[in-house]
Amino acid sequence: MLRVTFLTVMLLGLWACTPDADDSLTTTPVESDDCLVKASASSGAIIVDTYIVVMKEGSLRSSATTASVQAQAEDLMRRYSSTSEENIESSFHGAAIDGFVAQLSEATVQRLQNDPAVDFVEPDRILGLCACVELVSARQVVWNVRKTGYGNGLNFSDKTVWIIDSGVDLDHPDLNIDTERSQSFVSGETTVDDVNGHGTHVAGIIGALNNNLGVLGVASGAHMVALKVLDKDGEGRVSDILRAVAYASQNGQAGDVVNMSLGGEGTSLALDREIRAAADKGILFAIAAGNEGEAASAYSPARINHSNVFTVSAVDSTDTFASFSNFGNDVVDVAAYGVRITSTWLNGRYAIASGTSAAAPHVAALLLIRGVRIPTRGTAKNDPDGVADPIARE
Repeated sequence: MLRVTFLTVMLLGLWACTPDADDSLTTTPVESDDCLVKASASSGAIIVDTYIVVMKEGSLRSSATTASVQAQAEDLMRRYSSTSEENIESSFHGAAIDGFVAQLSEATVQRLQNDPAVDFVEPDRILGLCACVELVSARQVVWNVRKTGYGNGLNFSDKTVWIIDSGVDLDHPDLNIDTERSQSFVSGETTVDDVNGHGTHVAGIIGALNNNLGVLGVASGAHMVALKVLDKDGEGRVSDILRAVAYASQNGQAGDVVNMSLGGEGTSLALDREIRAAADKGILFAIAAGNEGEAASAYSPARINHSNVFTVSAVDSTDTFASFSNFGNDVVDVAAYGVRITSTWLNGRYAIASGTSAAAPHVAALLLIRGVRIPTRGTAKNDPDGVADPIARE
């Protein structure tokens, strides 16, 4: 099963990963400094009778639109659907793939797989996030930003960082989000306002404002767009991530950066293919290696090898490889600081978090400032694969 595990963020108490959990903060101390909690029990679970249908690339691909893909999907469903309960949930037109997400019976799946216009069909799955948070009082330039280096937003004012995550706290005084281009891909949610916290933490690392308030981002003042794929419980769908990548590819430009502080056990051919196509267009990606302490090559999208895709492992303040971080010099490109990182949080607050999801946005910010020639200095101590990852920093 495909299990997607994100940065696990830190609270003084654990935040259970069930819809019925109490979202209030507790004061029970957490013993682990890293405070990494595994994904919820439903993470990786197949969504019953729901599938991602990917169309074959054809001669009319360059003229395809979301509307034409939708029309093709409806035509296929009219031909092959056996019951009125089967329906199309959404369609997508990306840089590499066109397709749709639908509720289908096994019989209809088989018919679609045999259609000459269909490339492949894969089940949609749940992805999940657990979190624990330690709320703190922030100071302007925290250690990880000082060690990584930081830049002035005027130097990259023509570029955008697309944050595929749980949204962003739109009222946070230390963040400036482009709400016009931001979009939610979570069913039933029209706002990108973050009610989980994870995306807000990522956004602060990348671009928290230089306003004498709170913290300073590595690429302070960056133009940031929130693409929401996780709900309040930190759960979403692979198909939502796929649509978000397609949206960034369609609306972004060469030199823009996509931050994907997510990863998972198992693979998705559709997601990997769309990311590679966007990277072919010159869009840069910072992707978390994952927090399982395992080989990143078993995870999508961390396993992607491409000159414009940077898979990021985590180190602590002493440059020591984080015990939770996935590894593998075959797919991991760089390490970055990802242990006890202070950044923005919900309701105008600040919190400490650990994980490769905190490491990836450091690299996203450096990609925005410097392009693919990001600076590195030193290497990760005790890298478990035996080949020390270079550390992304000035």
